[in-house]
Amino acid sequence: MEHIAALLLVIGCSNTMADCRELQVPVSVFASAEQCVAERPFVLGEVQGQADHIVAKCLAVDPALEDDYDQIVWNVRADGTLDASLAISSLLMASNTARPEKDYLHQQ
Repeated sequence: MEHIAALLLVIGCSNTMADCRELQVPVSVFASAEQCVAERPFVLGEVQGQADHIVAKCLAVDPALEDDYDQIVWNVRADGTLDASLAISSLLMASNTARPEKDYLHQQ
């Protein structure tokens, strides 16, 4: 399995930058950061017209955390600058399948 080195995030916004949303692109993950940067202008051309203002950024993927990332955190500033990063939520879940059923009448 090939590792993901970069993710291309494309955001479309209204003219006032007040309403923004992620835009779907045909390919959003890349084996190298260089491939992501090279593809970025072509992707921007493909999504042209889907929003008044479109910004895109290549996000580096840490190979050690590749399977742990579960959030893309982003914000588009009023000047059109895109701040974005990959994140891991702090939610931790545990399960024990060997747990006996509780007997509520005799529980101490």
